[in-house]
Amino acid sequence: MDKYGLIGYPLGHSFSVTYFNEKFQSENIDAEYVNFEIPRIEDFPEVVTENINLCGLNVTIPYKEQVIPYLDELDPDTAKIGAVNVIKIIRQGKAKVKLVGYNSDIIGFTQSIEPLLQPHHKKALLLGTGGASKAVYHGLANLGIESTYVSRSKRDSETLTYADLTPEVMAEHTIIVNCTPVGMYPKVDFCPDIPYELLTPQHLLYDLLYNPDETLFMKKGRAQGATVKNGLEMLLLQAFAAWEIWHR
Repeated sequence: MDKYGLIGYPLGHSFSVTYFNEKFQSENIDAEYVNFEIPRIEDFPEVVTENINLCGLNVTIPYKEQVIPYLDELDPDTAKIGAVNVIKIIRQGKAKVKLVGYNSDIIGFTQSIEPLLQPHHKKALLLGTGGASKAVYHGLANLGIESTYVSRSKRDSETLTYADLTPEVMAEHTIIVNCTPVGMYPKVDFCPDIPYELLTPQHLLYDLLYNPDETLFMKKGRAQGATVKNGLEMLLLQAFAAWEIWHR
């Protein structure tokens, strides 16, 4: 039986196990999907060596960037993003294993947000600077949208802090994407610290989170008349893309 799985920490929020195992059962695929909740990225090689029938992995927070040094090769687009969320495991004999990194975040996000875009959606604020935000940055660039990162602390001259989100900045950037875990179950009473009172019906708020279905970030945006969307559709598109990558 082939095995697939997910590495990350923690993994209580993941729906991948249910999605893939239901897919395997409904399509009579002789495979299983399991969670590998590893507290340190240093535990990653052990996952590969101890599961000799492991064919592919998904990668989630906080290892999308940390896993790269352990890989043998990166897909060209993934190398530009600098973050991995799909690993193809190629076994070349009993001892030799080749690990190739891909990024399906950019595929899922682009396909999910594109139908919501209007002509006035020209600039975006990306909340967070981790691996997911890098994929979102490149995905929006492919759609002709200019993005600016927002971080809790000043990282460089091009990154804004939450204190920099003035009325002028909020009016100019009508797409806001939450790329942080803030608001994810079980901490559903938290949300990114943006000036929600400055949101308008012209704004589009996209939360990469999908548990809960509507985060506090989304609720506050909806209250101001903004269009809101969670990351569930993106996740489904990512899962499809991962399966295609594993079977190329």
